[in-house]
Amino acid sequence: SGSFGPVAITDRRVVARVPEGWTFEQAAATPIVFLTAYYAMVDLGDLKAGQSVLVHSAAGGVGMATLQLARHLGAEVFGTASEGKWDTLRSLGLDDEHIASSRTLDFEKRFLDVTGGRGMDVVLDSLAREFVDAGLRLLPRGGRFLEMGKTDIRVPEEVAAEYTGVSYHAFDLLDAGVDRIREMWGELISLFESGVLRPLPVRTWDVRRAPDAFRFVSQARHTGKVALTVPRALDGGGTVLITGGTGGLGALLARHLVVEHGVRHLVLTSRRGVAAPGAAELVAELSGLGARARVVACDVADRGAVEELLAGIGPEHPLTAVVHAAGVLDDGVVESLTPERVETVLRPKVDAALHLHELTRDLDLSAFVVFSSASSNFGGGGQANYAAANAFLDALAHQRRALGLPAVSLAWGMWEQRSEMTGDLGEADLQRIARAGLNALSSEEGLALFDDALRTDETVLVPTHVDLAALRVQARTGEVPALLRGLVRVPRRRVTAPETARTGTGSLRDRLAGLSAADQYRTLLDLVRVQVATVLGHGSPEAVEPDMAFKDMGFDSLTTVELRNRLNAETGLRLSAVLVFDHPTPTALVDHLREELLPDGGTGEPVVFAELDKLEPLLSEVMDDGETRTKVAERLKELLGRLGEASDDSDSTAEVAERIGSSSNDELFDFIDNELGLS
Repeated sequence: SGSFGPVAITDRRVVARVPEGWTFEQAAATPIVFLTAYYAMVDLGDLKAGQSVLVHSAAGGVGMATLQLARHLGAEVFGTASEGKWDTLRSLGLDDEHIASSRTLDFEKRFLDVTGGRGMDVVLDSLAREFVDAGLRLLPRGGRFLEMGKTDIRVPEEVAAEYTGVSYHAFDLLDAGVDRIREMWGELISLFESGVLRPLPVRTWDVRRAPDAFRFVSQARHTGKVALTVPRALDGGGTVLITGGTGGLGALLARHLVVEHGVRHLVLTSRRGVAAPGAAELVAELSGLGARARVVACDVADRGAVEELLAGIGPEHPLTAVVHAAGVLDDGVVESLTPERVETVLRPKVDAALHLHELTRDLDLSAFVVFSSASSNFGGGGQANYAAANAFLDALAHQRRALGLPAVSLAWGMWEQRSEMTGDLGEADLQRIARAGLNALSSEEGLALFDDALRTDETVLVPTHVDLAALRVQARTGEVPALLRGLVRVPRRRVTAPETARTGTGSLRDRLAGLSAADQYRTLLDLVRVQVATVLGHGSPEAVEPDMAFKDMGFDSLTTVELRNRLNAETGLRLSAVLVFDHPTPTALVDHLREELLPDGGTGEPVVFAELDKLEPLLSEVMDDGETRTKVAERLKELLGRLGEASDDSDSTAEVAERIGSSSNDELFDFIDNELGLS
């Protein structure tokens, strides 16, 4: 009693030594469940080899402990649980004949059938009402019914009168007394250390979120045990390992841990070790701040190298925290990724994190922090391999927490502080990231968020700087990441049929259909130039040359994907990710868009009529210049003559050509005014 606090006083006989290699969370989850199981099966149930035992709520803490202990004693074990937890029971060695639901009364008939009517020798109960009666009927030959629930306690004499040979015992662990608890502890610790028994899976909540933990337990959503954890500060006497520790963010973090967290011993890894740029200066700077830092060349994706690295951290300053900040970028659209390019990115992220997890899981770490990326949460064009690697880090953090181990994955947005991975980003890349609504974090903001993460009981966090104004702009095109759509109003895009997406039957297609071919072309060219200018960071669409190749403009895989996405949003089409390679100039792309949007050509007139519309103001400029006027007239005669030659099968066209050929220049201009509607 009184143990929910920083100090507790108790009888030394109920305290046991924590087995070697256990975490505090595993230790906290063990006493009540295993002592209760032992007291029930050994002292009260007198369970013997060859007997049968039914364990209700077998996926709970006491239930899972009882399954292990009963099997060790040689009993045949049956268990009930909600169907969603049956896989847990299967993983503990129960086959389907020995599993039933705890939500219905079917377990009575099922287990009587399986045992040929013999039923059980011992029932460990935690249910109520008609479920208790069904459990009592599973003792047709007599036996021990052990009630550890508190909601439906029966009178032992009444149970004995109704169920011949049944011994009913409602119990509490403390009924055993402190001396017997001490003896049971001795037996249990021996069984744990010999490997007969294993600690239960543990789900943890920070003590500041205790109401959430109790609510979770009250809803029977847990398997194994739930433990409350106390926030732990970084141990100044221990060693902190930072992978990628000589890089931009690694070095920044190392200084911060020394200055703000009092860390005095660091091991910083990099692929080049002390030969890495700035490594020697960083060690000297940290030394001046009162810390001892050691830079080690280590490929953390190599398990043997990690084992050697950890072995070099002496017991005088044991490893107490890990920060995995290493990583490599090799961006490209999915179609361009090869197994080698995927391996390049996954190896330093995934393999390294897994080695660090497995090789430190038996250490008493106060923190295990992995640097993930927002790409795994928001997605990012051209970063399929990087997003996958970081999604693994997020999942690993969840797995560690499920094992009762410390872990937090920080899915960082962009930092202003450049690193080896981001040092090659150009202004266009930065503008692209900013347009997505994720502005770069200053060093001060990033480090403050790191500190917040250590103080927060969350497994995966996304520390980034969200620009709501930019998100609102993005919302107009529907390009807001799914996780951020609750922050802005995203227009609903209605699609009535598959044809809609293909032909873009929204307002753009409707507008184009009513234009002449020339105006269609100009409208689409304006659209393409605006989007290209936006993607490349140009101040004006006029900076985009219509006939310049996209590759010469500086397009890469990421900007290609962004342009495709923006054009998809504007047109309603589903364009290819390799759009600019198939249609290498803005004008070629315009032709493609027009074919996709208006496969029937729309209702506009041929482009020649729109171009002829431009003649009137041009002709008026040469009317007073006799020489130029004559040259223009001759040129028009030549062109219109060709028009007639191309349509010899048309009498009307031939007549027009004949009239042109015999006309004077003045007559020709009058003809243009009158016949082609330029006046």
